[in-house]
Amino acid sequence: MTRNERFEQILLLLREGALLRARDLAARLGVSERTIWRDMATLVDYGVPIEGERGVGYILRRPLALPPLVLTHEEMAALRHLLRLAEAHADTRIGTGARTLAAKIRAVMPPEPEEDAAV
Repeated sequence: MTRNERFEQILLLLREGALLRARDLAARLGVSERTIWRDMATLVDYGVPIEGERGVGYILRRPLALPPLVLTHEEMAALRHLLRLAEAHADTRIGTGARTLAAKIRAVMPPEPEEDAAV
């Protein structure tokens, strides 16, 4: 499991709302407690609203989700274009993040409109 996959798993577990100890997370994810401590510090540095500490446990302070958005056709076209650009980014970390983000966004986006060939 990659570090990004582990971050995603940690966030999924935290979204359940229970207080989670590093020991339990480590056992569940097959890593050391120290790795969980470092991961939690990194996630907090990224702005994830995690509250807790070593020896006590961790919990999300508030739900981690984006509010619903209503986009125009032009905004949808721009979003699709930006996703393609980000996915092609040479930096592996950004490209990987962009690909997983794009997959999540595309899963909830309406299909791209087909060009009207009959015009």
